[in-house]
Amino acid sequence: MAVILFVEDAVDLSRVVVRELESAGYDVLHTASGETALHLHRERQPDLVILDWMLPDLDGLEVLRRLRQSSPTPVLMLTARSEEVDRVIGLEVGADDYLTKPFSMRELFARIRAILRRVEMIQQQLAEDRAPAEQVISRGALTLDPGAYRATLGDKPLDLTPTEFNLLHLLLRNPGRAFSRAYLLDAVWGENYVEGDRSVDNAVLRLRKKLGPLGEWIETVWGVGYRLRAES
Repeated sequence: MAVILFVEDAVDLSRVVVRELESAGYDVLHTASGETALHLHRERQPDLVILDWMLPDLDGLEVLRRLRQSSPTPVLMLTARSEEVDRVIGLEVGADDYLTKPFSMRELFARIRAILRRVEMIQQQLAEDRAPAEQVISRGALTLDPGAYRATLGDKPLDLTPTEFNLLHLLLRNPGRAFSRAYLLDAVWGENYVEGDRSVDNAVLRLRKKLGPLGEWIETVWGVGYRLRAES
């Protein structure tokens, strides 16, 4: 059962939405306070936050900013604001979707299901990418042996940290696939991405140096993250 944190101060709307969500089988946490929402999020770690923009204490945008400092929990913004600039601000701060009032319950449920499907797909992909693999991978002069936890470049061993080894292994298994920094941090480090975290960038920089001329295989995907150049 997915847990949804619903943050809305309009009494009539809240009553209807909570009733419909619970009838659909969701576990609903409701509050009209931004501060309380942050507390509930820390305590319960919901699967989705439905967040009103206009709240009596902290506004929804500030709640979203604080959530994004420590958590990737998907957020669906609810607001009476219909201007494009407001939607853009919400999305740039970290909202996953945006629904303008008034809205139908059918549309709300469709967006909830779409967000939760995306989260489930990401979790499935993470599980696959974290799964241990024993197959030796070779590309050019580079060879990785996961079973022996050994990397060689030509006939020389590569001195890689466990994090560098796992990062290179993930990239080698998926040539041409672009990875976001947030995804790499979750898949390799097992941590949530926080804005400004340079762990992934620093690890890529070290890897490029250790790989020498082959370091250019690791390409920067601007605005996204990194990928290993697909083999020609």
